[in-house]
Amino acid sequence: MVKFDRRLGVTTEMSFRRRSLGPSAFLKFWKNSAIFWNSRFWHHRRKARSPRVRPAVLFLGLCFCASVSSPVFAQAIYGSIFGTITDQSGAAVVGAKVTVTSVQKGTQFQTTTNETGNYTVTHLIPDQYNVRASGPGFKTLESRSIPVYADQAARVDSHFQVGAAEETVTVSAEEVPLLKTDRADVATTFTERQVKNLPLYNRNFTLLELLTPGTTRAGFQHSSAENPQGSSQIMVNGQHFGETSYQLDGTDNRDPILGIIVINPTLESIAETKITSQNYDAEFGQALGGVVTAQTKSGTKTWHGSMFEFRRTGWGQARNPFLDPPDRKLPPIKWNQFGASIGGPLVTKKLFVFGDYQGTRRRNGASLRLDVPTALVHSTCLNPNVPFCDLSEYQVPIFDPASDNTVEFANQQIPRDRISPQAVALLKLIPEPNVPGAGVFQNFIASGIAKFADDNFNIRVDHNTTERLKIFGRYSFADFRQDSAGAFGKLAGGPAIGSDLAGQSFSRNQSIAVGSTYVLSPSLITDFRFGFFRYHVNVLQNGRGMNPAADAGIPGLNLGDLLTSGMPFVDIDGFTFGNICNCPLLQTENQFQWVNNWTKTAGNHILKWGADIRYAQNFRFAGFGPRVGGLIFEGGRTQGPDGGGLGLATFFLARCRRTTEALVLLWPRYLSHYSKTDDELRIAVGNLLSPVGYRQRSWRMGRLQYGTGQCGGVWRHQPAGKREE
Repeated sequence: MVKFDRRLGVTTEMSFRRRSLGPSAFLKFWKNSAIFWNSRFWHHRRKARSPRVRPAVLFLGLCFCASVSSPVFAQAIYGSIFGTITDQSGAAVVGAKVTVTSVQKGTQFQTTTNETGNYTVTHLIPDQYNVRASGPGFKTLESRSIPVYADQAARVDSHFQVGAAEETVTVSAEEVPLLKTDRADVATTFTERQVKNLPLYNRNFTLLELLTPGTTRAGFQHSSAENPQGSSQIMVNGQHFGETSYQLDGTDNRDPILGIIVINPTLESIAETKITSQNYDAEFGQALGGVVTAQTKSGTKTWHGSMFEFRRTGWGQARNPFLDPPDRKLPPIKWNQFGASIGGPLVTKKLFVFGDYQGTRRRNGASLRLDVPTALVHSTCLNPNVPFCDLSEYQVPIFDPASDNTVEFANQQIPRDRISPQAVALLKLIPEPNVPGAGVFQNFIASGIAKFADDNFNIRVDHNTTERLKIFGRYSFADFRQDSAGAFGKLAGGPAIGSDLAGQSFSRNQSIAVGSTYVLSPSLITDFRFGFFRYHVNVLQNGRGMNPAADAGIPGLNLGDLLTSGMPFVDIDGFTFGNICNCPLLQTENQFQWVNNWTKTAGNHILKWGADIRYAQNFRFAGFGPRVGGLIFEGGRTQGPDGGGLGLATFFLARCRRTTEALVLLWPRYLSHYSKTDDELRIAVGNLLSPVGYRQRSWRMGRLQYGTGQCGGVWRHQPAGKREE
């Protein structure tokens, strides 16, 4: 195969503006866990010069013009059947009638062979088809159950035998050659049966990609708070996972910001999927890694349905002796997935419908072993009747920052008048150790349950309006809820248990695809697709509506609004509590897509051209860390000339080493305009196919804007009679 392909690289420009953004600017838009926003557009455009196609290149491609076989240009959502009909002497049969019939729907498509005996039937929905060829003076030939896949062409050649037309010679699908001669892409196709029966962990569609050679799972995976659909970050041939294109019914299904799949389709709704890792058509030029295309099921000529349930529990689960001692009850584990599907004809051979539903309910119980202040710390530092705070169990020298770290506290005991009441108020929210004899490390076991729930459904309608016009439409819906407390409860927070999020996440993703195919003439066909998806996620912090920092007397953190409510993140030399999440977070992304392709057949030549235009809107409100901010206490602030120092002592002395700043990323509504034109000519000499392609891409990206949030104030406690540093 000889292929000429000129590609223009993407030119992208971004400009940044930085400004301080306080939470008050968003309060009037924030109500009941949602932000209502209205923003202006920023546009920045740079034109990309189109490359010249040298005349010599075109001439070399055209030199392959001949008339022996007629290959077919594959479609993103359609498949094709082509072949050559000859008689017993090998001569081409002109004008033979070819009828292609869908096995599942009963719909028919007819064509005739051209002057070289070639025929082509394009724009076929993935299915099994019977191919019937007849001609005067010859026996009728019928090839049955020929599988047709999207973005692929099946070759069915026929060799007529002399006889009466009433006589039929039947050829099974096993006798049809499987050698792929119409393209050079490297791809793996999974049929409906394989998708349903292959063992996939948690029945996650995206994991099928790992069965393709050259793929590997990335070490970094997005948080379930922003990726509840479970899209797995997979690299194809070493390319970044965000460069993989996901297509659902020929429309875009990838979030361009996070690079993940938007609608992770249910396995019951998949008719087939194709994963292409190399040499994909110019039609998929927006991808740099791989291309994952999935086609949803459509109704058949008879009604069919299914019901299923998968249930997995922790019954018989082995006990972890380090996290689940015998005197503790194991946290429950449950994974329950259930659903049903139904499809059939509303009007025989005309109107078909298919729908499915899938729900998942999970309770992921787990245990963590953590460090907490010892019982001696609780009994002395938190008791106002004890004249000192005893930290002697940590066996680390502690020096007084007020003396420029030259005077050591005797016996690692801090006098009562030096203890910060704010620190005492926060530490009262932390439980005492519950592991006997553990000492100062790994002395607390926390158990809890992370709750997940999701509901998904798809509905698709196919209508053969006339012999020339065919229409389909699909709507997909996915709703996700997640709730998990921290190791120390909803208010005190801490590391998440059974999840990577200590908080609440609410997500709702939707996708629409509408397509039509119209036959203007036997040699000219056009198809149009419209796609839309919405990715929406809202992540909320635990303790929302409460102000523990302000109640403890710490200024500048809880500012009296929902955005800055909850416990700030607190890190005391690795002992952490409070909100440990990038929350609150709100993101809403809408993308619109228009695709139009034209296919012209002229003898043995097939010319295709088209355009793919996308318009995206994105709003993202997030923070690096919790919006309420955080405080970090390091042992270095109480370290002496020869070492020592304890973060817990720094905390009680209210010597905040560093205050984290909740950086707000604001990606206002932006315009991303992508357009593409593809011209490809496929010419054949015998069994040699020569694609000649030209593609041009242009981008127009809006600006990004971000700002810094309010930094939490650092409180200080100074004993009477001493000057503040």
